[in-house]
Amino acid sequence: MQTADKCNQDQLQQCKQKAGCCIDSAKDTLFALSKDIWSCAELAYEEKQSHDILVRFFTETEKGWSVESHYKLDTAFRATWGPTGVNAGGDTLNIGFLCEYDALPGIGHACGHNLIAEVGAAAAVGMKGALEALVDPPVRVMVTVIGTPAEEEGGGKIDLIEAGGFEGLDLVFMAHPSQEDAAYLPDMAEDDVTVKYYGKASHAAAYPWEGINALDAAVLAYNNLSVLRQQLKPDWRLHGIIKHGGVKPNIIPAFSELVFYLRTPKRRDLPFLREKAEQCFRSAAMATGCRVELQYGPHEYHNILLNKTLTRLYEENGKALGIEFTTDEQVLNTPSGSTDFGNLSFVVPGIHPYFYIGTEALNHTEEYTAAAGSDKAQFFTLRTAKTLVMMALDVLFNPELLKQVKEDFRLSKLKEECEVRRENGSGSGPGQWGGAASASR
Repeated sequence: MQTADKCNQDQLQQCKQKAGCCIDSAKDTLFALSKDIWSCAELAYEEKQSHDILVRFFTETEKGWSVESHYKLDTAFRATWGPTGVNAGGDTLNIGFLCEYDALPGIGHACGHNLIAEVGAAAAVGMKGALEALVDPPVRVMVTVIGTPAEEEGGGKIDLIEAGGFEGLDLVFMAHPSQEDAAYLPDMAEDDVTVKYYGKASHAAAYPWEGINALDAAVLAYNNLSVLRQQLKPDWRLHGIIKHGGVKPNIIPAFSELVFYLRTPKRRDLPFLREKAEQCFRSAAMATGCRVELQYGPHEYHNILLNKTLTRLYEENGKALGIEFTTDEQVLNTPSGSTDFGNLSFVVPGIHPYFYIGTEALNHTEEYTAAAGSDKAQFFTLRTAKTLVMMALDVLFNPELLKQVKEDFRLSKLKEECEVRRENGSGSGPGQWGGAASASR
């Protein structure tokens, strides 16, 4: 790792050790925080108890934080500490750690967001402790923790972006539970659509010809999309459910409803997949005589921009703590889920690594819910928090690293925007795929 001189190197290592000690000293409190959030398991935008647990942590358990309890959104918060290093002069480096805490319907914290909240809180504790031990920090620095609700549905980070909630931050860090440790995984761009068919009720045995079957439209649409998959690019995804299919077998369904997620590795490809899916939905309405309504979600999730410098720093510090990062090429190169952090990665330089929690169970299963609330997950969770702090300290002690991080951000964003413009100007569309488009929910 790059450092200015040996004195700085020694001071940096002392800070890293201090951060780790602070996190270890708070491990029981942090586990209680995580377990309390795990136990309440609240859905998107409804995380009132989880929000209050975190606010109390930064107002009562941890001292010295300035807390805005309802920051832009009812279940979001912001806690800040600093700035410190007033003698260093110059601009203030504002380092952000993010907490998520919404759960999934029916299976609770099967994506481990209670552990994401714990990582964010632990990293903040470690960073503050390390900076408090410094007599003269190399630069003015502020530590910010932002509680970001509604990742699983709605996109709370996107709401916060639109409200200016991340303005002033120089870096943002968070980490997500998984089955392996990876500094970067290619999360997909995603859009969700609710499709409603309106038909006409009638007695299904006495005079079915008087009805217009909305369930038939839903089934046709579902099958249309299943057939469409054969013509999709290998790394494009669409999947959904029939949410409402009728009320009684002897009544021709007058209403049906589907919910589908559409995903592509890059946001530039989403319009093409969206148009193909819409053709499937509308043709089902035409075939059955139903009226159809399409309602897209409030936000489109973007893919995560890779920041090579932050990824390298995370791996270097993680290996120093004993993390064994996956080398499985299929895992590293195959797009999987989606996250609203993708949108934030286009606004502020950041990193969204994945971490092993001691189980081979898969996310979004009951087994993963149990693992996310277990004692076993704690060692891995706190080790991840320490890695984030160590990486942040590297950037703090070496201004050249911060320049590299910001340059990586600029170049990645420019490349993405150029690809979008090239795609929009190529004349390619859903009926002209022919290779025109170059190939965390």
